[in-house]
Amino acid sequence: MADEGWTTSMATLHTVESLHANPVRSWKRVDGIDCLRALAIFYVLMNHVNMRLLFAHVPYTKGLPPQLTSSLVWEGQQGVQIFFAVSGFLITSTTIRRWGTLSKVWLRDFYLIRFARIAPLLLTLLAVLSLLHVLHVKDFVVSAETGGLGRALLAALTFHVGWLEATKGYLPGNWDILWSLSVEEMFYLFFPLACRLLGRGKGLVLLLVTFVVLGPFGRTVLTHGNEVWQEYSYLGGMDAIALGCLTALLVSGRSFTRRVLWTLFGLGSALLVFCLGFSIQVWRLGLTKCGLDMTLVAVGACLLIAVAAQTGWRVAGVFSPLLAYGRRSYEIYLTHMFLVFACFDLYLKAGKPLRFVPILFLGVIVLAGVLGELVARFYSEPANRWLRARFGDSPRTLGSVVQAD
Repeated sequence: MADEGWTTSMATLHTVESLHANPVRSWKRVDGIDCLRALAIFYVLMNHVNMRLLFAHVPYTKGLPPQLTSSLVWEGQQGVQIFFAVSGFLITSTTIRRWGTLSKVWLRDFYLIRFARIAPLLLTLLAVLSLLHVLHVKDFVVSAETGGLGRALLAALTFHVGWLEATKGYLPGNWDILWSLSVEEMFYLFFPLACRLLGRGKGLVLLLVTFVVLGPFGRTVLTHGNEVWQEYSYLGGMDAIALGCLTALLVSGRSFTRRVLWTLFGLGSALLVFCLGFSIQVWRLGLTKCGLDMTLVAVGACLLIAVAAQTGWRVAGVFSPLLAYGRRSYEIYLTHMFLVFACFDLYLKAGKPLRFVPILFLGVIVLAGVLGELVARFYSEPANRWLRARFGDSPRTLGSVVQAD
């Protein structure tokens, strides 16, 4: 019996190792969703380079149309909102595909799968940032005013970076970006519990709608004038995640007519073009002041997500770099500030010439994509597969938005 058990265990291990080396997926990606991710990370990168230039008093926007400047370099927060909407949709749709219904989600498996995806790169990033802090490397030292290194690590590991910054002040750039991960993971900490309790009836929908309604208030009156909390509050981001979840519930098991799909596509495109391309007008209409601008961005993104998921829309091969950018958005997001600081330091050493500003933006965008690809291919994805195999999972049961042929 012992030999038989050992033989069975070895066979299972061999199967797991085979899947790890040659991952087989029961799903295929949706290009439209990856394009939205690429758009979102583009806005984040542009905004972070822009902030470095402003801090250095480089007047690179002088003479440019205000709306052009706003649309290109001031939409980072809107980019994160798009990320949140996509995330909510994907988590909900994969949960439905995996367990058949939200009420049957296995809490242990949900958390372990989430850990396998998020933890390897996040923990490695925190280790690197801690080392850079200890070595007193410029742009990476956590000030004593914000609680020092230990306090920053606690905030990152317990997902309250935004709250720490709202009460103590901003952390260095590489730490600061973790505020969005804090919002996202706090939502997903309770999401499977809500699914188990409410997934069989209308209770879950009501809860998600409540988050959507509270979102604008979470960015305005509930912040009590705290400018950091207006951007980093939990409720201020959870409306987009909730809208993504609702979108997944809406499209699950349904097939929209061509006319409906075109209507959704037109409305979604119009909302995003309006919010991102005419942001000054959005502000003048008072939508920003009441917090509805971000909600409209999320609604527009969700309408396009619904169309992409229903049609399985594919883009031409010439756009493959754009798709790759979207697929590696998590890796790019967590690592891009290293390149922002490095490229900006080179720009400063060159004497801050205005003619080099476009090169600075372009360089960060290209290098961030390359770094994200390398990190994903050689570290985060292999680590994700290895951990999932150790947890008893496999890529065969991953599940996603569109069933593979």
